[in-house]
Amino acid sequence: MQFIPIKTRPLLPPKDNLFEVLDTYVTDVQDWDIIFITSKILAIHQGKCIKATEINKKDLVEQEADKRIRTDVMPGKDTYLTIKNNILIPSAGIDESNANGYYILWPDNLPTFSKEIHDYICKKHQVKNIGIIITDSTTRPLKWWVVGIWIYAYGIQPLIDKRGVKDIFGKALEITQVNVVDALSAMAVYLMGEAAECQPIVIGRNIPWIEYADTYTFEATKIPPENDLYRPLLKPLME
Repeated sequence: MQFIPIKTRPLLPPKDNLFEVLDTYVTDVQDWDIIFITSKILAIHQGKCIKATEINKKDLVEQEADKRIRTDVMPGKDTYLTIKNNILIPSAGIDESNANGYYILWPDNLPTFSKEIHDYICKKHQVKNIGIIITDSTTRPLKWWVVGIWIYAYGIQPLIDKRGVKDIFGKALEITQVNVVDALSAMAVYLMGEAAECQPIVIGRNIPWIEYADTYTFEATKIPPENDLYRPLLKPLME
């Protein structure tokens, strides 16, 4: 199993060209590869950047978040706990690092855009079965500080269903589904780095147990609110 970070030029806000970067730096793609791309460069490609002097960050977070969690704990300046796209993430994913005075939002239309990237890479490199995983960093309860996660994927099944599979003592698993995309994204984002590494793309190769599917698979990861283990903690604090 390999994770191959791709060093690129910086993509510059407020708008830049992702496909030019893919053409220039992503030169070796093979069938069964998984391409990890940080959400930031997708957002810059879409022009989802706002000058920090033009809006108050708290107002922008409230505008972008689906839900905001009420809390008095703010470990960083203007850092708010929110839910966006069914993901618990600080400040609705709005980023100020490597942003040159801009707030960089999450990209729009991820189902359509991730498929567009998938199809573009497949056509250019003459491959059929690849996965696209869009990544970001978030926090975890009771842990310092950030870890990589996925925010969208196309071309692979995000879960491995182990329900009914027997453990080493013959007991059938009842609820276990392995979150493949978060597990892999943690390593990919680790290699991308959080500062000046300029490695916003990582190629995963020879990764076992992946099921490829030319479909939209995000919905398969959502838990109905009534079944969510953490709902009793979050619901009373949602705004």
